[in-house]
Amino acid sequence: MMQHIFAGRDGPVEVNLSKDGEAWCYEGQRATLDERGRLYVETTAGTSVLGHAAKVGDVWWVHVHGRIYRWELIEPGASTSDDGAGLVAPMPGKVLEVLVSVGQQVAAGEALMVLEAMKMEHRIVATAPSTVAAIHFSAGDQVTQGAALLELEEIN
Repeated sequence: MMQHIFAGRDGPVEVNLSKDGEAWCYEGQRATLDERGRLYVETTAGTSVLGHAAKVGDVWWVHVHGRIYRWELIEPGASTSDDGAGLVAPMPGKVLEVLVSVGQQVAAGEALMVLEAMKMEHRIVATAPSTVAAIHFSAGDQVTQGAALLELEEIN
């Protein structure tokens, strides 16, 4: 089971997903996506629902039951400690943007830094309400996997 954090309309949403073959599973429901963007959802009630999904950049647009949902996957950096106070680069790459400054207060799910790795942009986000204590890299800097990018102090 993998935990993912998505930015929804009402703020960050934690979702525990598991993979079963080509299907993503969530609370007993199974969803598969074909090559044309058709989304097939098997519900816990045994019914099937057809929808459509398209990914634009880091954002998934899902149309199902006459409603459109916008979900953006938030990719938190790995923690260097159990309390999540230090964020590290999930892979080697280049810092594109630093979105915060030392002393700034940030909300859970707020983007702190943008990295480019493997021709994709990766957002490093706060995992809890925090104050930025230190920033170790600037835009344009190359980072190695596991490099401490910044430090946060959780706000209680």
